[in-house]
Amino acid sequence: MKKVEIFDPAMCCSTGVCGPGVDPNLTRVASTVYSLEQKGVDIKRFNLANDPAAFVDNETVNRILQEKGADALPITFLDGEVAKVGVYPTNKEFAEWLEVSAEELTQKPRVRVSVKLD
Repeated sequence: MKKVEIFDPAMCCSTGVCGPGVDPNLTRVASTVYSLEQKGVDIKRFNLANDPAAFVDNETVNRILQEKGADALPITFLDGEVAKVGVYPTNKEFAEWLEVSAEELTQKPRVRVSVKLD
């Protein structure tokens, strides 16, 4: 099974819906990652603000950040090799890499609401 790792810039959340403006690209990536997780794909995201140890522990990420600075983020790995630097993969790229259809990557996260009636 293929493995994807995404090293995100520092941000308050991975969805792009917090803060003063919504970044549609971040919401697309969050939805795509969710859909892939639901399919059992080994995909992980690391946020610089929340997971600094992941950045420190990855020698390739360290080297890229030293050479290019924080503007190099996001950095995406496919099976341990750098696949994209500075931009998120497109859904077409995710589909090709992971051998799924692009339509399968648009599953919306389900929100569970529980209501307690007295």
